[in-house]
Amino acid sequence: MDNLSLASSGSALTSRIFAVVILCILLLCLSRAEAQKKTATPERVPTGMSITPTAALGSTLQFLNPDLPGMPEYLADHPIATALSPDGNTLLVLTSGYNRVSDIKGKSISALSNEYVFIYDVTHNPPVKRQALPIPNTYMGMAWAPDGKTFFVSGGMEDNVHIFTQDQSPDQNEARWSESLPAISLGHKYGLGNGDEEGNRNNKPIAAGLTVSADGTRLLVANNANDSVSLVDLVQRKVIAELDLRPGKNDPAQKEVPGGEYPYDVVFKGNDKAYVSSLRDREIVVIDLRAAPAITARIKTRGQPGKMILNPAQTVLFAVADNSDSVVLVDTGKDRVLSEIKTTAPTGMLSARSNFKGANPTGLALSPNDRTLYVTNGGTNSVAVIHLDRELDEGRVRGLIPTAWYPNAVSVSRDGKFLYVVNAKSIPGPNPGNCRKDFATTGDRPCALAQQYVWQLEKGSLTTIPRPAPEALKILTLQVARNNHFPLPAKHPESDALFAFLHSKIHHVIYIIKENRTYDQLLGDLEKGNGDPRLALFPEPLAPNHHAIARQFVTLDNFYDSGEVSGIGWNWSTAARATDYVERTIPMNYADRGIGYDVEGMNRGINIGAPRAEDHTHGEAEDQDDQLPGPADVAAPDGPEEDETGAGYLWDSALRAKLTVRNYGFFANLAHYSATPNGGPAVPLLHDPAAAGVRVAFPTNVRLQDITDPYFRSFDMRFADYWRFKEWEREFDGYVKNNNLPNLELLRLPHDHFGNFSEAQDGVNTVETMMADNDYAVGLVLEKVAHSKYARDTLIFVIEDDAQNGADHVDAHRSIALIAGPYVKQGAVVSRYYTTVSLLRTIEKVLGMKPLGLYDAFESPMTEVFSTKQRSWTYTAAVPKILYSTQLPLPAPEPRPQQKSGDLASWSAPMHDAAYWSEQTKGFDFSVEDKLDTDRFNQILWNGLKGEDPYPSERDGRDLRENRPALLREFNKSKD
Repeated sequence: MDNLSLASSGSALTSRIFAVVILCILLLCLSRAEAQKKTATPERVPTGMSITPTAALGSTLQFLNPDLPGMPEYLADHPIATALSPDGNTLLVLTSGYNRVSDIKGKSISALSNEYVFIYDVTHNPPVKRQALPIPNTYMGMAWAPDGKTFFVSGGMEDNVHIFTQDQSPDQNEARWSESLPAISLGHKYGLGNGDEEGNRNNKPIAAGLTVSADGTRLLVANNANDSVSLVDLVQRKVIAELDLRPGKNDPAQKEVPGGEYPYDVVFKGNDKAYVSSLRDREIVVIDLRAAPAITARIKTRGQPGKMILNPAQTVLFAVADNSDSVVLVDTGKDRVLSEIKTTAPTGMLSARSNFKGANPTGLALSPNDRTLYVTNGGTNSVAVIHLDRELDEGRVRGLIPTAWYPNAVSVSRDGKFLYVVNAKSIPGPNPGNCRKDFATTGDRPCALAQQYVWQLEKGSLTTIPRPAPEALKILTLQVARNNHFPLPAKHPESDALFAFLHSKIHHVIYIIKENRTYDQLLGDLEKGNGDPRLALFPEPLAPNHHAIARQFVTLDNFYDSGEVSGIGWNWSTAARATDYVERTIPMNYADRGIGYDVEGMNRGINIGAPRAEDHTHGEAEDQDDQLPGPADVAAPDGPEEDETGAGYLWDSALRAKLTVRNYGFFANLAHYSATPNGGPAVPLLHDPAAAGVRVAFPTNVRLQDITDPYFRSFDMRFADYWRFKEWEREFDGYVKNNNLPNLELLRLPHDHFGNFSEAQDGVNTVETMMADNDYAVGLVLEKVAHSKYARDTLIFVIEDDAQNGADHVDAHRSIALIAGPYVKQGAVVSRYYTTVSLLRTIEKVLGMKPLGLYDAFESPMTEVFSTKQRSWTYTAAVPKILYSTQLPLPAPEPRPQQKSGDLASWSAPMHDAAYWSEQTKGFDFSVEDKLDTDRFNQILWNGLKGEDPYPSERDGRDLRENRPALLREFNKSKD
């Protein structure tokens, strides 16, 4: 029985009956929809859910083309905000995302790599784009002046505010907007957080949300990285006051009290009062602006308050709240919460799964009559339609409207007839994808480099949706329900029986996360499955164990990593979802737009999970005692229940289920592996730190503190995965001896990320040897378990956190998943669409754990991988021949039959030495995963391993499963 059924049988039955009634009504509406001959073909996204962007009758979708010179088909990504002009004629769309254009070497071209304000004339349907104004950097903030003749945009890491004015023209169609220079500087040298003795130069200031006073004379800006707001006099164009929002900065008695951190959005009420949303501390700060700015109240919220709006009478403030999937309504007279409305779905639709989070409300807008609130749910790709009561203190979701992937903001036309929704992403497709002749084909920028990095392939869009009538809204609600696998989970008796059997037999799971490889990179040359050998950078001689495991057990050739990059991928791989904060900030972080890498328990370079204040930083921090006090992690997902703030990770669910957990390398403070600028020592590189009694692991999550192996070195490219295996083996042998192997082991084997070639130990200092080292470590784990008493009741799952560092002919998210152990099918190819979420749901079902959020709660486990008849298994690790060129202590080589991989069968030495790879990656920072120019790194990997082979330029996603022997023969012949 699924352990979701925690409520009493009576209430559960009532919920089911209610849900069935709703479903029947919606099915009736669907039949009526078919009569309208309106169809919506779902597109599956790598989270496991589907989208139907234009399901609403009469809706249109437009991509965001900034009309770059020489790049007529370039499209921008990650629109984050919309703003309708006071007269209702002009819509502004602001991007805050990746938006980088690469040159032939994969390096960003600064002149073409901007954010944008798109200006649309919405007197037409669909809207007509009039301009695309480039801005170097932005972060969400955009607001109109009351007269509609000026608008303002926050400058993000530029720490300024841009002012745009309309050129005088009697013809609306001829009106043009241009920047009124100079931009207003906010005067910050750096952002808060861990840095060095020269003044926290590692963290940039970030200008975020902004708002204009009713009389148009003053502007207030949220300084996201400085925990303050700046008050600007628009007549003088200068900052006239700054208020620190942290309690200890306004009252010494409240030093080390959390509050006001990560301010995001701001809203003026009239001329003298404002509200600021504080993400980390889950509060809305109330500011009196009649004289010197002063804090008058702190309104606590369950979730993380984000964007905010006021009703026209300014009596009620509405704020979306991530991690509670709700909208908070605040009485602005008494500055207290009136009510909170869940945005995920109509009441009763989610049945027993109503507590699970992941809808990620991102933006909101009111209808002209104030009776309907529209909220974009980024996580469920929908707009919630909420009907409000007359007093505006209560409301409920009446229906849902489907959108494209991850809607970020919504505006409503002045007559209330249209919704304007911007969507952050699109399905990337193959990388390299189809190359068009009129796109980036000049001599110095070949088609092969047509911006194929995953963030460049996911494009933003603007959807115009006619306001649906009540009957149509019911139809659209059903479509959203189908897209997200609710209202009722499908019944699969055979699957339920299988996992009940597995739960009774399997008592241990070892979950291995690696770094950044695609399916084609690793298994493109496998003799079965849908791989393209031309894209195989790491063929069988370099990764014999990956090939052998896929061959011996199950070849999963249609598996997708849910996250695009490590910054998001580690959240999906450990929580089956990413919070809105992560979805919003990581694209900007990877574009080097100043936003920090606030994931895996680190916020602003501070280890907020450390139990002692002195362990929070490894370096210098200004006012260390008052920087991010308390354990709150701004990026962490909440668990399903009310009291599970930041406890939405896999290990949290395991611990709640009373299972035992051991962590090897997940969520660690990697700063300890480098010396501090003021001379503090780095943790030494030791093969056997346990024997020396030297701690090398520093967890960043509170609940990992006591269950982490202190002698297991986390992400450090100088250190071979072989030695990580040896430390894991040391503890495993002890568990075997004491018969106490944990139920869930989290094992990080990161060396297939590559890097730090000049400093790498043991001669494992090239891309080829690092890949082989990673491959061998995976094989050794399987071998160890297979030859132990735990072979009969242990499953091993292997996954990449993302697939960003390589090409794939099917999709930029397609990657490998390896599963081994008892009851895993052998010799099978499984081509069903599976994702990171599917794999986590499988682990949960096997171990009897509760799901983490909406995604895995509604996802099916990987049923086709298992068979109750396949009890026995074994495995012996293969030593990649190239590892004998290193100093690792390997067993004596054994003669093995030559692999069928063309001229690579005799690959026993790297093509290039460490000096080559060091020179190619000069200036790259490998201290943390992905802290580098990843697009350029991909090109370096291809050139270094493929030599003169041209980077593939045309892929069509075709099925290469059939007639693979001939395909491989043709490929190997071409290599002779």
